[in-house]
Amino acid sequence: MLTVESLDIEAQGIAHRADGKVVFIEGALPFEQVTANVYRKKSSFEKATLLTIHRESSQRVSPACPNFGMHTGACGGCKMQHLHVSAQVAVKQRVLEDNLQHIGKLKADNLLRPIEGPAWGYRYRARLSVRYVRKKGAVLVGFHERKSGYVADMSECPVLPQHVSDMLLPLRGLIGSMDARETIPQIELACGDEVTAMVLRHMEPLSEGDLARLRAFAAANPGLQWWLQPGGLETVELLDEAVQELNYSLPEFGIVMPFKPTDFTQVNPQINQVLVSRALRLLDVQPHERVIDWFCGLGNFTLPLATRAREVLGIEGSEVLVARSCQNFERNKAAVHTRPALTDTKFVARNLFEMTPGLLVKDGRSEKWLVDPPREGAFELFKSLAALHQQTVTGVPCDDGVQQQSLVLGDWTPPQRIVYVSCNPATLARDAGVLVDAGGYRCTAAGVVNMFPHTAHVESMAVFEKV
Repeated sequence: MLTVESLDIEAQGIAHRADGKVVFIEGALPFEQVTANVYRKKSSFEKATLLTIHRESSQRVSPACPNFGMHTGACGGCKMQHLHVSAQVAVKQRVLEDNLQHIGKLKADNLLRPIEGPAWGYRYRARLSVRYVRKKGAVLVGFHERKSGYVADMSECPVLPQHVSDMLLPLRGLIGSMDARETIPQIELACGDEVTAMVLRHMEPLSEGDLARLRAFAAANPGLQWWLQPGGLETVELLDEAVQELNYSLPEFGIVMPFKPTDFTQVNPQINQVLVSRALRLLDVQPHERVIDWFCGLGNFTLPLATRAREVLGIEGSEVLVARSCQNFERNKAAVHTRPALTDTKFVARNLFEMTPGLLVKDGRSEKWLVDPPREGAFELFKSLAALHQQTVTGVPCDDGVQQQSLVLGDWTPPQRIVYVSCNPATLARDAGVLVDAGGYRCTAAGVVNMFPHTAHVESMAVFEKV
């Protein structure tokens, strides 16, 4: 019998044998006494699955989804449905704190209250795998099974919006009736406020009969748009001209954000609204200040910032997204009657993973930064900022990527406050270490954002103040 002491980010219970050896137990929760079946042994740890619970945790709950479990064939989309959602948030907060401490060698002055929202029906973005099982003469549509490349046999999914969950079985029937049923590998889902877009990846041209079936399905499901993808992302196009636009809104700022189903948008729109609101509140932008929004994407933070600041610069690596953010800015600028006027805003395309101190100086002085990078983080950006700080403090020349020289800073000064929105606590902690150790900043606050309830994914945000 083993006593579970804690939970790791993969929702595995952590226990120790009498000799000190660590055992990771799938399905076990902290403070439970369990019997487990070991399926993998290493010199320093073992991996096991839960067999029997002898003493149950008060935080254990009955999973709401019939596809969840540790059994063969269970859906692998969620890992924590057996744990109360508030306890899930506590686990994620602990992961963030541990990463800051062990990787960044720092501790935030204050812990932000977690951002939470609906635990079910929240997933407005998803990639649904499709597989035609010839032996059964049936089609499966859903997420992959746990630890498997097979598609789970799902008839519903509570984390998807109800109307999408209700379409899973009809989608199986639709694709099963198509001539191309064996060459359709996935459906990319993107829900807006009023429109549901489904991008059908098809490996062969669709017949007229298949196109008619898709149109009939859309007609039976109001608000559904079919987009077709015969090749790479650049080939994605609407099946038919749309009456309604795919978009999401940020009501607090009067912003409406059109997007294409292949653009990056947040999975959870309710959480996104709160996230943007808190980020701007923490940044505390004043009307006389200039702000840079790094990794700006479609302008999810940039356009709200433009309702507060004197000037905003949005910088993004993708030229396609920069073009889209410019369009979104012009679209919202014209709708001035619904909210405060948007200030002077510019967008630039640049590879932010090749940032240098020289480029940073060229971007000009700004009082505040909003940083929202992908999982890789913003290491080069913060290294460049730290190098400029070292030059101003010690006079040591910066390496601008070409030669060692002292950059002429002019009126350039580092931002007084940075709000960092992260989808990876490890890279956030690494980048925070650079800011605090070499950049002259202090981490004044940090907290988690439960963007993906029931999963191991940890979103977070942190605030840094110039010392």
